[in-house]
Amino acid sequence: MQFEPQAIPDVVLMTPRVFGDERGFFMETFRHSAFVEHCGDFAFVQDNHSLSRQGILRGLHYQYRHPQGKLVRVTRGEVYDVAVDMRQASPTFGHWVGVYLSAANKQQLWVPPGFAHGFYVLSEEAEFVYKCSDYYAPGDEVSLRWDDPDLAIDWPLLDQQPPLLSSKDAEAMTFRQAPLF
Repeated sequence: MQFEPQAIPDVVLMTPRVFGDERGFFMETFRHSAFVEHCGDFAFVQDNHSLSRQGILRGLHYQYRHPQGKLVRVTRGEVYDVAVDMRQASPTFGHWVGVYLSAANKQQLWVPPGFAHGFYVLSEEAEFVYKCSDYYAPGDEVSLRWDDPDLAIDWPLLDQQPPLLSSKDAEAMTFRQAPLF
């Protein structure tokens, strides 16, 4: 596994070694000892799997009192994945990073606790799987506006059309309103 810190160094892109032939492929998707060495000592307590169609944007989400680190990847299709630093004491506070994750590139992104996270579906459909370092706490989730002007995230919107949002995400807070770490 190759570990590549992003423009925000705590966010790490992971690229597996893939062994393939005419029968298919094999890859290791997680090794705790290597993850601890490159990303930190986090235990995962919950795995999630979602299916979304093209043009859907999920996020930007985080939990304030029960922050979750997320190790995310796409098993079918392609998304543009974004992490926003919500940690006030961080030198990258308010900055964001975005990467393309797909079934083809097989990459994963480590989004540590203290970050808002979201993704936009580029393919016809995308299956998105992720490990979480804390349990989902329904009353603790914060939604941050995907198009907040203070963040100025450069989403690769298809045909420059607005994304499809849940009602919760359509009514999300601005960066200036959101609780910070």
